[in-house]
Amino acid sequence: MPSTTYSDDDDRRLEALGYKPSFRREFSNLATISFAFSIMGLCSSIATTLNTPLLLGGPTSVTWCWLLGSCMCFMLGSSIAEIVSAFPTCGGLYTASAQLCPKSHRAIVGWIVGWLNLLGQIAGISSTEFGLANMIWAAVSLSSPTFQLTQGKTVGLFAGLLVVHGFLNTFATRYLAFATRSFVFVNLGATIVIIIVLLAITPRSEMHSAAYVFGSQGIVNQTGGWNNGIAFLLGLLSVQWTMTDYDATAHISEEVRRAAYAAPAAIFIAVIGTGILGWLLNIVLMLCSGPIENLPGVSGSAFLQIMALRMGTKVALFLWSFVCLTAFFVVQTALQACSRMLYAFSRDHGLPDNGYFGHVADFTKTPLRAILLTTLLSIIPGLLDLASPIAANAIFALTAIALDLSYIIPIFLRRVYANHPDVNFRPGPFYMGPGLLGLAANVTCISWTLFVSVIFSLPTEFPVTKINMNYASVIVAGVIFLSGVWYVLSAHRHYHGPMSNLDAETKARLGVGEVQPDLLSISEKEKNRAFVSLHSA
Repeated sequence: MPSTTYSDDDDRRLEALGYKPSFRREFSNLATISFAFSIMGLCSSIATTLNTPLLLGGPTSVTWCWLLGSCMCFMLGSSIAEIVSAFPTCGGLYTASAQLCPKSHRAIVGWIVGWLNLLGQIAGISSTEFGLANMIWAAVSLSSPTFQLTQGKTVGLFAGLLVVHGFLNTFATRYLAFATRSFVFVNLGATIVIIIVLLAITPRSEMHSAAYVFGSQGIVNQTGGWNNGIAFLLGLLSVQWTMTDYDATAHISEEVRRAAYAAPAAIFIAVIGTGILGWLLNIVLMLCSGPIENLPGVSGSAFLQIMALRMGTKVALFLWSFVCLTAFFVVQTALQACSRMLYAFSRDHGLPDNGYFGHVADFTKTPLRAILLTTLLSIIPGLLDLASPIAANAIFALTAIALDLSYIIPIFLRRVYANHPDVNFRPGPFYMGPGLLGLAANVTCISWTLFVSVIFSLPTEFPVTKINMNYASVIVAGVIFLSGVWYVLSAHRHYHGPMSNLDAETKARLGVGEVQPDLLSISEKEKNRAFVSLHSA
């Protein structure tokens, strides 16, 4: 079937959900899968967060927490893919949440999910860019041991990189899609090469035993106060931070061909691939890690230090450049996804901007205003490093907490209001069915997310001071509280949940009345017609 026919079907589906097509559909299946893999980063994300599980819980925490966390992330990713398949809009799970609850709850649900998702995505961009800045300085420190790194240098490089990413995201969608196709090959290729080189170069006699990598010998509690169980569980941060932002692919779904198929499939494939390959990489790193007391070494990065120990500085830095490039791709895709979410939220009057940032530039067919604002907002969390490097690490936990909480709300609503007359969940092509499989996945991922949110709110070092306090939970609670107060005092007057932006002609064609501007005013007849068209493709 020609791509124009697919685009027409996608546009009809989007109109049936209440939105007029505003973007060009330039993302092919390969580009979409590459985007989903790139948002997770794999080798760069592990490199950024390896210090946490290794230095708090030890090698056993690194290996088993990744396996445990990736299995649970598979449950969450599958549940998200199911919803994205049914609601392929740039608002992602934020927009879907309004479809999955009664009309009386629509505005407050959209408000909470929207702000949680925005907070998590902005923190995700900031933490990844912050990690990339540290990775670059780690390479400089390894090659020049006398180099003195300051917080000002880290923040300066961080802000400069964000400006570069903001500029690159102003390009038209066809250029972004073309560039994105290559991301997956660099990401997976660098990971596989690092695994092979480490195994080939490290002498068998110098590899750690299975008991060290998988067993009790590998439990090294360096928290200063937590018991071994909590120290072990703190290692979940690496996998949960790496395998998050699943709905980023949903946020570009209005730029994807056959979005109801391609977007959820890309999420599903990326979660499985990242989970399996990431576990292998962690195992190999622990086998070849050398004495743990020598880590993280002069570079400040345990990942880079292990590579330098086994490969030598020159080879390690050469491969490290591809790890940094992978992190660069992560920020590129994350900023693109977040700008689409901010665009959708502004389009629905969720921001105090009268829809100013919900605008698509005529020339590039991209939301340039939303891209600019996303870039500026993403700089703010990184400024925490000027106050305390340990406090700045809270943005990693903040990303996982805020995003995952925004994900489980629509999953929860879908189950609670399944039989409500205001809710008509019509599954897309990716569907786990009405039976036990889907229910078990939904319940498991909701329970798991609540559990890890508690773990990530705990301080990681003792004694706890205002310098090393984990501020992630404070920030999340603060944003929820302040946005709630804002909604009660003012925002409820202009924000009524995700809104249809169809023009009068399209509404007349679809049989939509003017008196109901909300998303669910789309006629059931048109929904059925779009659904039949989708499944006959």
